[in-house]
Formats: sequence, C-alpha cells, structure tokens
Amino acid sequence: MQSWVVWLVLAAVLGVAELLTLTLALGLLAVAAIAAGLGGALGLPPTLQVVVFAVTAGAGLAVVRPVALRHLRQPPALRTGVAALVGKEAVTLTEVSRHTGRARIGGEEWTARPYDPDSVIPAGTTVDVLAIEGVTALVYPREAPR
Repeated sequence: MQSWVVWLVLAAVLGVAELLTLTLALGLLAVAAIAAGLGGALGLPPTLQVVVFAVTAGAGLAVVRPVALRHLRQPPALRTGVAALVGKEAVTLTEVSRHTGRARIGGEEWTARPYDPDSVIPAGTTVDVLAIEGVTALVYPREAPR
C-alpha cells in the first residue's frame, strides 16, 4: 500500500474523531495528515512525510487552535431581544407598584414592577431597567421616590 493512502486513512480517522470530540486538535492533526499524504503522493520519502506531518501539526496546534478557541469563547458583541433593554432608561407612564404599572422603554410600552417590591414609583419618574422577567420590566428610580 502506498504511503499517501495510509496518511489519507489516518486523516479520515482523525477527522471522525474530531467530529465526535470537538476538541479542535484532532481536526488539525487530520489536516497535517492530509499535508503529509500530499507529500507522499508527490514522492517524498517517508521521513520527509513525517517531518511535513510534524511541522504542519505543530503549526496548527500552536497557531490556529489558540486563535480558534479565543474566537469561540468570545461573548456575543451585540445584545439582542429583551437582553438589550436591560440597563436602558425608561419613564413610568403610571404609578409602578408591586401589583400594577406601565413604563415606556425605547418607544415601547411595557408592564413594569419596581425592583424593590416594597417601593412605589410615581408616574413620570425616570427609571433604569434592571431586569426583564417575561413581559415585565423590573425598574428602579434614578432618584429615590418621595
């Protein structure tokens, strides 16, 4: 059997193992095996094929894998949906208490409740949205309620 076939089989095995483990390491080794297989198909002697494999694997594991892992671990750059409302400024449209209340957040009218359930926030008060629970905004006044 020719050496490039062995490298191709090794690359396939490593590729399947990468799909099962998702480590980002075995896939890079599979790429290195393909590079060594190309070297074998071009007629390089087995020792040079192993060198091609080692250099390609080392470069992949030392350079590509850390960059890929860094990109995978980054949080999303943009908050969307209700998560984007947390931290926004709002204005109460009605008195906001533990049982009832409405607030305007970014041009939309929301059901609102005070973050501190014992407080009552009068209508027209500027508040901060501290959380969203379902369709209700939990708000806290920028100045202490009177």
